[in-house]
Amino acid sequence: MINDRFISELMCNKKVSSSLRNILEKAINGENISLHEGYELIEAPMDNIPVICEVASHLRNLTKGRTVTYSRKVFVPLTTLCRDSCGYCTFAKPPQHPGAKTLSPDEVLAIVRTGKKNGCKEALFSLGERPELIHELARKHLRQLGYETMLEYLHDMCELVLNETGLVPHVNPGSLNHEEMCTLRKVSPSMGMMLESSSVRLTEKNGPHFGCPDKHPLVRLDTLRLAGELRVPFTTGILIGIGETRAERVDSLVDIRRLHANYGHIQEVIVQNFRAKPGTPMCGSTDPSVDEMVRTLGVARIILGPEMNLQAPPNLMPSEYGRYLSAGINDWGGVSPVTPDHINPEAAWPKIRELQSVSSSMGHILRERLSVYPDYLHNPHWWLDDNFQNCFVDLVSSDGLIRESETVL
Repeated sequence: MINDRFISELMCNKKVSSSLRNILEKAINGENISLHEGYELIEAPMDNIPVICEVASHLRNLTKGRTVTYSRKVFVPLTTLCRDSCGYCTFAKPPQHPGAKTLSPDEVLAIVRTGKKNGCKEALFSLGERPELIHELARKHLRQLGYETMLEYLHDMCELVLNETGLVPHVNPGSLNHEEMCTLRKVSPSMGMMLESSSVRLTEKNGPHFGCPDKHPLVRLDTLRLAGELRVPFTTGILIGIGETRAERVDSLVDIRRLHANYGHIQEVIVQNFRAKPGTPMCGSTDPSVDEMVRTLGVARIILGPEMNLQAPPNLMPSEYGRYLSAGINDWGGVSPVTPDHINPEAAWPKIRELQSVSSSMGHILRERLSVYPDYLHNPHWWLDDNFQNCFVDLVSSDGLIRESETVL
């Protein structure tokens, strides 16, 4: 019935072309839109974007209702050394930089214990990719700690955090092979890696991913495929504003949809806006506007469908992120009361009460979640290692979200 109402209103909207109406009607009726329909959608005139967002919000409401979620986490920057040199990154530090370091086990525990005292449920490990392959300093750090590779050290730090604090690790180690992912799955029930973009063009000379072997789309997509084969609840997403075209954003979203259709393992997709930073090759680039974010989010929801969890970070558009709710998102991502966003340290996290207020003003109810989404918690024998089968019982209610009594504002 509601589908009929939406379609009827679309047919009466004279600003919307017949071709665009047909695409939106397909989405409302639960059909996948094609790649070329996605191209048409993302290039729609600006005065058509509110209609696209209305359809996106309708699709979101079909499965998520008015609930919008976030994860209360502590961020652990295990190492700031990296073998890649992205044109926009300030997280990775060259060996001569005073901020080039690898955390000791005591430093890891100190960060995580502070998070636990402040109500965090998740320890998010961020780290540069395979720095020991090119940096002697990374090899030196690892030798001092008794390890050969950063991924071996990551595994043991996840295990340490689990045993000593009970916080649940979520790892963002970048591209992985089969053996590495199998090993990490035993200590981290969910993992993440941004696809960023499917565009090989961005890896060419003068592109943001030139000289970054781990950022080649085929490498990233292969890691996403392995995560599906190994049944790892996985987070991925796209980074917009790094030189990609709108059509290339659609390519990336369709690639993610295809992999998820095969395996069902993509538990959330992030649409993140690039921010130019001083001292990087892309310091003079223009940040995407909130209008561009809203356009991309609305199209992402329509491409990915009503079941997908769609996220956008609130700290990267601090005065206007409430608009994202009108474009079909249902998650704010990880928000920390104790640690900064190490990828974008200039962008402070909003307070949880502020996030609650903004969500409420847009007609949504804010709920806390774990790093593993409810659908995956409800089928633990398929999605989780034996170590995590009974790990979350005391924390979540029947809907798979954090019990209200466990949430700290």
